Order: sequence, then C-alpha cells, then structure tokens
Amino acid sequence: MKQRILFTIMGLVLFFLLGKAKPISLLNAEPNIIVIDKLEIEILGNSTVGKYNCANSLAYRDTIYLNSNVKNSLKSEISMNNFECGNRIMNKDLKTTVKATKFPKSTVTITNIKPSGTNYKCSLNFHITDKTLSYQNLVLKNTKESLEGIVAIKFSDIGLEPPTKMGGIIKVKDEFVIHFNLHKL
Repeated sequence: MKQRILFTIMGLVLFFLLGKAKPISLLNAEPNIIVIDKLEIEILGNSTVGKYNCANSLAYRDTIYLNSNVKNSLKSEISMNNFECGNRIMNKDLKTTVKATKFPKSTVTITNIKPSGTNYKCSLNFHITDKTLSYQNLVLKNTKESLEGIVAIKFSDIGLEPPTKMGGIIKVKDEFVIHFNLHKL
C-alpha cells in the first residue's frame, strides 16, 4: 500500500514538473535572438524606357540580441561588382555610375534594433562611394523568413549623376529605392 501511495505521489510530482516544461526548439530557441543567414540587396528604379532592378545576394551569418547590451548591430561590406542587373550593359552602367573601380565596396551598418509592434525599428548607416547616409527609426518589417527594410535615395544625395544613354534619350530617374532582406535562419 505504501508503494502505491509513493508511486502516486511521485507520478503527480513528475506530472507537475513536466507540465511546466517547454519544448526545445533548435531554431530561434530564444525569442530575443534573431539569427541572420543571408543578406539580399536590391536597387530598384525607373528610367525613360522602364523599370530596372539590380540585385546582390551574399552569405552573411550574424546574430542580433534584442533587449541586450551584448550585440545589437549588424555590419556588412557589399561588393559593388557583384550586382546583377539582368544584362551586361546594365551591369556595366551600374558599376560606372557608382564608380566601382574607385569605390569597390559599400558598407551597411544596422544598429539599435528594437521591437516596434510586430516589426522592428533600427538606425541605418549606408556608406556608398565616399558618402554616408544615415537613417533613424527605419522600420524593419518582420516576416517569418526575413527582416525587410526600404530606403528611398537620390543619386544626387550621394553625389552621383543618374546615367544617360543615346545622347540623353534614355535617362535614369534621380530617385531609386534600396530594398534589403535579412534572411532568418
């Protein structure tokens, strides 16, 4: 009889202990940690003959620690020679426009990443050619697969001339958008 009572009590204790246990998740085990696996950057704009899209994707592994003083920033160098615009002529035009031979790398630094509703806000510094553009409270849209941000820029903001072709018949508009995806692991 004593064994039966002892087993019952042990069973109840085990039941209560296991009832409070949380399942182990190998992916994103900590809600205040975001692991980034890949960085994609797209340059989107318009010209007199239509839209253009130049993209660059690079393997980039880093961890963001939210609500912590440990490490709440990301920094990445981007090769301007690795952008793909869909054809050789546009690739060459982009490299010429951004002076890729003189400034082969750009740098993106994202700091102060903080939750904002279901999304995040951050500070962004984008260094291209010899200019640095800074943005405060930039929204990073939080999806299941990535954190996405959009920045509107003008060629004139970074001291560049929008490209023209055929004696000015084809002109790229001064405004363009940089769309970046930080893919989660």
